[in-house]
Amino acid sequence: MPQFEDNPFSDPTIDNPFSDPSVQQVARSTTNATRGLDDYNPFDGQQNANQATRRQEELERKAEELARREAELRAGSAGRRNNWPPLPAFCPVQPCFYQDINVDIPLEFQRIVRHLYHLWMFHALVLALNIIGAMSLMIAGQGFTIFGLSILYFVLLTPFSFICWYRPIYKAFRSDSSFNFMVFFFIFLFQIIITTVQSIGFSGGGSCGLITSISAFEVNVGVGIITLLVTIGFITSVVADVMLMAKVHRIYRSTGASLAKAQAEFTTEIFRNQHVQTAASSAAAAAVNAQIANANSNRY
Repeated sequence: MPQFEDNPFSDPTIDNPFSDPSVQQVARSTTNATRGLDDYNPFDGQQNANQATRRQEELERKAEELARREAELRAGSAGRRNNWPPLPAFCPVQPCFYQDINVDIPLEFQRIVRHLYHLWMFHALVLALNIIGAMSLMIAGQGFTIFGLSILYFVLLTPFSFICWYRPIYKAFRSDSSFNFMVFFFIFLFQIIITTVQSIGFSGGGSCGLITSISAFEVNVGVGIITLLVTIGFITSVVADVMLMAKVHRIYRSTGASLAKAQAEFTTEIFRNQHVQTAASSAAAAAVNAQIANANSNRY
């Protein structure tokens, strides 16, 4: 009985079709194929395709933004129309500056430049509220002086602050100019000092500061509340000024700018200035003519 095993209790292998090695190999292949089908996820390729599409769209948007900025830079300031302040078309006064933070300012500095622009607008708002507070004091019998000075502060400080410290810091971040950074720090320090004095509110100073607000409560509670709100606005401005100045200074130090670089930029800009070149040429021509005249007079 060669077809049977020695163990009578085990399964007999006589004529077992599954014991054929070729059949077992096919069975193992079928099992592996089934396992592969179970592990296959038809949505993996779709997810990868969606991610690749999103990356491609993001790269295309960045490329378009860079191309637009390069085109603006190539066009130069002469090819761009001034758009600030945004005045209606029928207004006889046209915009004086070109401003587009998304185009002019590098992406990593756009946030801080917007904060500075909003800070300038907040200063203008507080000065406008100061006029209202001064008007309430005038109505309460505190005299016309504080009201007149509040109007003068709004008319002078609002445009001067835009020109003297906001535009320099805008140009500093636009072209990485150390000279404009220096101008900003110098003028903005005076801005902080002036706003601090206004928040104190000395008598007859033209601002509804803390001292003026305390004295206003003795006259009228409503007037005191109005002036107190203006005082809070001035104090908030001082705090925001200090915080943003410190942040700009950290950025300035991280860019490798220095006073020597600012002096070099100033010298370069001076020599590039057309009026300076004309004056220098005129002075040189006058000196040459004077020397020729002296030589001719000595000859005769």
